[in-house]
Amino acid sequence: MNQEAGPSPEQRYRLLVEAITDYAIYMLDPAGNITSWNPGAERLKGYSESEIVGKHVSAFYTAEDRGAGLPEEGLRIAAQEGRFEREGWRLRKDGSRFWANVIIDPIRNAENELIGFAKITRDISEKRAAQEAMFQAQKMEAVGQLTGGLAHDFNNLLTAILGSLQIAKKRAVRPDVADLIENAIQGAQRGATLTQRLLAFARRQELQISPVRVADLVTGMTDLMRRTIGPEIIINTSFPLDLPLALTDGNQLESALLNLVVNARDAMPGGGEIMIAAERRTAKVDEPHSLAPGDYLCLSVTDKGEGMDEETLANATTPFFTTKGVGKGTGLGLAMVHGLMAQCGGQLLLDSSPGVGTRAELWLPIAAETSTLTVATSTPEATIDPAPTSMSVLVVDDDSLVLMNTVLLLEDLGMETIQASSGEEALAIMEAGPLPAVVVTDHAMPRMTGAQLCQRIRERFPALPLILATGYAELPNGTALLGDVVRLTKPFTQDQLARALSEACRAGQCF
Repeated sequence: MNQEAGPSPEQRYRLLVEAITDYAIYMLDPAGNITSWNPGAERLKGYSESEIVGKHVSAFYTAEDRGAGLPEEGLRIAAQEGRFEREGWRLRKDGSRFWANVIIDPIRNAENELIGFAKITRDISEKRAAQEAMFQAQKMEAVGQLTGGLAHDFNNLLTAILGSLQIAKKRAVRPDVADLIENAIQGAQRGATLTQRLLAFARRQELQISPVRVADLVTGMTDLMRRTIGPEIIINTSFPLDLPLALTDGNQLESALLNLVVNARDAMPGGGEIMIAAERRTAKVDEPHSLAPGDYLCLSVTDKGEGMDEETLANATTPFFTTKGVGKGTGLGLAMVHGLMAQCGGQLLLDSSPGVGTRAELWLPIAAETSTLTVATSTPEATIDPAPTSMSVLVVDDDSLVLMNTVLLLEDLGMETIQASSGEEALAIMEAGPLPAVVVTDHAMPRMTGAQLCQRIRERFPALPLILATGYAELPNGTALLGDVVRLTKPFTQDQLARALSEACRAGQCF
C-alpha cells in the first residue's frame, strides 16, 4: 500500500518560517542583498516580497547608520565571528522608525564557503520604552532624594538667617540699616519659597489633602491668572456640570495651575489662547503612565505655543532644567507640579510638539461619593492669643546654628530657654527636672528623630505641650496619632514661632 510522502526538511523549514509573523526572518547573499522574505518581515517592515527581494539590507538602516557603515560592519562581524547581534533604530517602508533587535548568522556550505546570511529582526520598541520609563523613574527618585536632603539643609540655614535678621532689624538704630536688613529678609524668604518647591518635587512638603471643587478653584483664581500673564493672552475654560470632586491640596493645586499658565504664556510671546479644562478620565493598565487603574479628574492646560522637542520634553520635570533665559526661571516649576501630583496619588502628563503647542494634564484622584467639601477653618493670625511670657522652653536641635537662632528668638520674646542637641539629652534634662513649660524640637536628628522624641515625651509626660519644627511632610506613622503636637514649618519667623507657642499652650498644660 503506497503512502504519500511527507514534506521534505526544506519544505518543513519554509513552512515554519512563513508561519512566524512576529519576527522578520529573511536571507541575504554574501553582498548583503535580500534573497528571501517571510510574512513576518512584510508585517514588520511594510514591504511585500516582490518589492524588497534583490535590494540591499541597508535600505532598513537610518541615514546616520548608513553613513557610519553599520550595515557592512554587521555582515563583516557575522562572517568573522560567526554571529552578530545589536539593537538600534530601523526604518519601515513608510519612513517610521522602530527599535529593533537584530541577529545575523552566516550561512556556509560543506566546504565552509560563505554563501549568504540569515537575519532575524524583532520590534522591541515597547520593551525599550518600558526600560526608559523605569530608568526615568529611578533617576527622578534619586534626584528627589538628593533635592529633599538639600532642601532640608537649606531650610536649616534659612531658619538661622531669617531669625537673626529679624532680631537685627529690631535692634537696628539707623533707619537705612533697617531697610537693608528688610531687603535681606525678603531675599531669605524668596530662598524659602525655592526650598518649598524642592520639597514639593521630593514629595516632602506638607499637604492638606481634602475634596476640592476644581471648577470653583479655577474660577476663583481667574482674575489672578489674568493679572499675572497680561492682556495679550486669553484664558478660556471648559468644565462639565457633573465634574466630581478631586482629592488634593487646594492651595498647592492653585500654585501648580498658576505655574502651568505662566509656562503657557512664555511659550506664546506673541500672545494667544490658553484653554483650561477638566473632565473625568479613566486610567487603564496598558496606557503609558504610572497611575493605578481607575477613574481620575483630569485638569488640563493647553496652549498653541512654541512647543518642546523630545529632549526638552524628557527633561521638563527635572529640577533646575529650564529653557528660559538667565534670571527668568528657576527650573523648579514643573518639578514642583510633578511632586505634588505624585504625593497626592496623581500624575503630571505632558504632551508637546515643536510648533504645535503643549498640553499639560494633572490627573487627580477622585473623592469618594460620600466625601463632603472641606472648607478652610484656619484661625486668622490676628485672633490668635499672644504667646505667654516668662516661661521656660526646652529647645532641641542637632544643628548649632538653628539651635542658637531659635534660642535667640525665644529669649527676645521674654522666654527662659534650656538647650539640648539630641533627643537623648532632652529626655535626660526632663527626667532630672524641673520640667519646661514647652518643648520645641527639630524633626530630622540622628539616632532619635523629633517625632520619636515627641512619642517618648508623651508617654512620660502626657500633658506637656510639644512643637515639632520640620520642613518635611513624611513623618513616621506614629506622629499622625499625636494630634496635639503643633507643627512648625521651617524656615519659620519669630511671629510664627510665637503663634506655635500659643497654640501649644492651648492644646496642653503649660507648666
